[in-house]
Amino acid sequence: MNNNNPSKILIRAANWVGDAIMTTPVIRAIRKHYPSAHISLLAKPWVIPVFEHNPHVDEIIVYENDGRHKKGWGTICLARDLRKYRFDIAILMQNAFEAALITFLAGIPVRIGYNTDGRTLLLNPSIKMDKKLKKGHLIDYYRGILKGASIADNGGYQELFVTDNERAKAKRFLEDNGIADYAGTGRAEQPVIGLNPGATGGTAKRWFPQRYAELARKLSDCFNVKILLFGGPGDEALGDFINSCSGNVCINLAGHTSLRDAFALIEKCSLFITNDSGLMHVAAALHTPQIAIIGSTDPVATSPASYNSRMLRVQVPCSPCLKPHCPVDHACMDKISVDMVMDAAMAKMAEQ
Repeated sequence: MNNNNPSKILIRAANWVGDAIMTTPVIRAIRKHYPSAHISLLAKPWVIPVFEHNPHVDEIIVYENDGRHKKGWGTICLARDLRKYRFDIAILMQNAFEAALITFLAGIPVRIGYNTDGRTLLLNPSIKMDKKLKKGHLIDYYRGILKGASIADNGGYQELFVTDNERAKAKRFLEDNGIADYAGTGRAEQPVIGLNPGATGGTAKRWFPQRYAELARKLSDCFNVKILLFGGPGDEALGDFINSCSGNVCINLAGHTSLRDAFALIEKCSLFITNDSGLMHVAAALHTPQIAIIGSTDPVATSPASYNSRMLRVQVPCSPCLKPHCPVDHACMDKISVDMVMDAAMAKMAEQ
């Protein structure tokens, strides 16, 4: 580090919602270490909601990856756009070669990141990857950048900032749909229960839709309440299918809410059951009571980092395979029965 009092810092955000949430401890630490600096965040559009209303960030710069900043000439355009800010330091959460190249071309004198993807010569300083970090949780992996840059750590807890207006909107939605605001009224006979049956990156991370439907029906019968189905725009048909198979006991939110709206509704949930996904990490950051159904993914690296989360996983020889689609029999998910999830759900509800 050759700039001990930077006035302008750029943080290159991670590209996925879950990863972005797991970098929030690093962002907080940077702010604590440089309290007077102007901190800007460069992020692709779909992860920007993670950082909105974050008091540790002064400005969000949109990486227009499908427009002005599209690969090729767009890389030069982005570097030119960043050059105008005259940043003193760039700290790269994203590990790709392109992230280092852009900040190099933008003329940022101090460029901090791991020496991955052949980008050592573009970084100043380049942080050597500690193999131990690859075997631990991703939060600690990102926090390793702090150590390599001699920035004081501030703990590993994640942060999402939901506004009062967003909470009020979520409360109105629940009330309009005949669901008591459990967190607000304490009416334990009508909890707010959310299911998240989707997951990006392939089907291997997804518990079976028919089982989600059966689970929804059992939860609805047990608690006499509609079940909220979460998901992105691509999950709308999945939500309709689960709702239909469950006997229409669900409210399908997939594709009908913004990510920020989903944050506020997940915060209201007294129980959230999910696959390994971005919304799993949302629930973890908000400390919403959660059951995470884990199959093909690494239960160490990407587990939900919250005292209020429980992983439900059955060990099989081929797991974690990290593959997008199961080439065999999807045993890691098949061995997780509806009764197992229901028992875990009842135990989690009994804790409250």
